[in-house]
Amino acid sequence: MTWRWRYENANGGEVNDRPLPREVFPSQADAESWLGENWRELLESGVERVALLEEERVEYAGLSLREE
Repeated sequence: MTWRWRYENANGGEVNDRPLPREVFPSQADAESWLGENWRELLESGVERVALLEEERVEYAGLSLREE
């Protein structure tokens, strides 16, 4: 199984009109750790929210990259 992030705009639509990292991870923990290190750069690139996918199954969605 592999894990990856889907990048979303503020409305929940997928952001795929610009070059963004398309990393694939062997575990959920690896994916979450990577996001913890890279969320600021994603936000600066126009990503507002993310969804974590295991293969095509959505583990969770709508995670805002903005600080509360």
